[in-house]
Amino acid sequence: MGDLSLELFGLIAGAITSLGFIPQLFRGFRTKKLDDISYFMPMVLAVGMTLWFIYGYMSNAIAIMAANAFSICCCFILILMKKKYSLLKK
Repeated sequence: MGDLSLELFGLIAGAITSLGFIPQLFRGFRTKKLDDISYFMPMVLAVGMTLWFIYGYMSNAIAIMAANAFSICCCFILILMKKKYSLLKK
């Protein structure tokens, strides 16, 4: 597999796994209910993804950096939505 093919393969794999956050974000936005999501899960994921991002940066692996940057943003959005919607209940 050539370098360009390998990078494209990585970008596709990263996009597919990163898109896994989208249904949860849309559901949370639509229902305004994130009671079943803990704060711990997205925080731990964000830390791990940040480490993967750093690894990708140090390895000059654009696919790893792109997928993890997107996923880190999704984790923080999920945390912010959970906080906002839990405050609205009070």
